[in-house]
Amino acid sequence: MTTRRGGLGRGLEALIPTGPAESGFAMVAVDKVQPNPNQPRSRFDEEALAGLAESIREVGVLQPIAVTPADDAGSHTLIAGERRLRAAKRAGLTEIPAVIRTVDDEASLTQALVENIQRQDLSPLEEAAAYKQLLEDYGMTHEEVGGRVGKSRVTITNTLRLLGLAPSIQGMLERGELSAGHARALLGIEDGKYAEHIAGRAVEEGWSVRQVEEAARIRKGTDSEDDRPPRIREVRPVEIIELENRLTEQLGTRVRIQYRNRKGKIEIGFGSLDDLERLYRHFFT
Repeated sequence: MTTRRGGLGRGLEALIPTGPAESGFAMVAVDKVQPNPNQPRSRFDEEALAGLAESIREVGVLQPIAVTPADDAGSHTLIAGERRLRAAKRAGLTEIPAVIRTVDDEASLTQALVENIQRQDLSPLEEAAAYKQLLEDYGMTHEEVGGRVGKSRVTITNTLRLLGLAPSIQGMLERGELSAGHARALLGIEDGKYAEHIAGRAVEEGWSVRQVEEAARIRKGTDSEDDRPPRIREVRPVEIIELENRLTEQLGTRVRIQYRNRKGKIEIGFGSLDDLERLYRHFFT
């Protein structure tokens, strides 16, 4: 596989057109970004920050922060992305990609981002980060993002899941050592360490996507509670499947509903402690 470079992180200007310092995209000095005085969040999970810093060292900053010009020349005030900024500092970066907003330019920047997603040759991770930007910084839903870029809601959700892969696997994907198909197959392995092991073997031995899928299937089989033959799969009500899809869209993570005899349980997946905190805040704040 060939290695590619470009897009977000190492060339975000390909995604968002550059403009004057007051509006558009720029690389800004991390020590010139002032914290947002209205930031309600005062505690950040240390393990999650360390994981994001590792990811940044591996593949770069995939998702830019959002800032607005401050009174001091060359300084900016943070609007969104404090966790990214903190992790970038931990990773040793002196500059970070940023979308610079003025009061009235948000709509034009949103449209520019959407248009460039549609026409640029982005890597799967760059594409996922761009979708996340639209979700987090511009308040869109999965369905709205899909409508704007001409893709299904399910495609948007599945692409976003790539950002939950371990940093080492993200690096393999970004360098072109693994394809998006390999990465999606690895998402089916719940044991993160085993997924990294399989990813390494896939790169070293040149595995096909089908081989990775088979490894995931075998792992899932060995994790079963016993060796009894599988039962005939019960047909699930359409209403339950639709509710699963809606919850997955709203929460931005995998949701599984087990339903039988008018009762059951809901399983909500999360990719990190930071993701778990996001889900907690969704329900209780």
